[in-house]
Amino acid sequence: MQRRDFLTILAGAAATAFMLPIHALAAVWNKAAFEAAKLNEATAHLAINGEIPSKDIEIIAPDRAENGAIVQIAITSRIPNTEAMSVLVEHNPTALIGNFMFSNGALPYLVTRIKMAETSYVKIIVKAGEKYYTNSKAVEVLENGCG
Repeated sequence: MQRRDFLTILAGAAATAFMLPIHALAAVWNKAAFEAAKLNEATAHLAINGEIPSKDIEIIAPDRAENGAIVQIAITSRIPNTEAMSVLVEHNPTALIGNFMFSNGALPYLVTRIKMAETSYVKIIVKAGEKYYTNSKAVEVLENGCG
């Protein structure tokens, strides 16, 4: 085998190996849920039904956000066997902000910054086993963040 042929095959194999994680990530991406404009559409695309209200989901967010472009939130789930957390904002152009998976005993704690178009509730849905739990917090937005 000549050196040039070997390098061509090696480059092709490397490109294929690089693309595999991207295809795996794309399989997890739920495009319909992230593009849904309404809260109930987003939850339907995530196959969430029968939410149980729970105070075991702690949401730390400002009561009043100066600028909706940067609203920091912290979420902790004290629900045993938490597998996933979804962050939704009802009055945003797209309701689903993020869908986070936890595995291998990861601590179900999340700190992130979100954009909010206007005053709304930040709704958190936690999946534990086959059940879904929810809690929400009202955030008053003083300056629009989704222009």
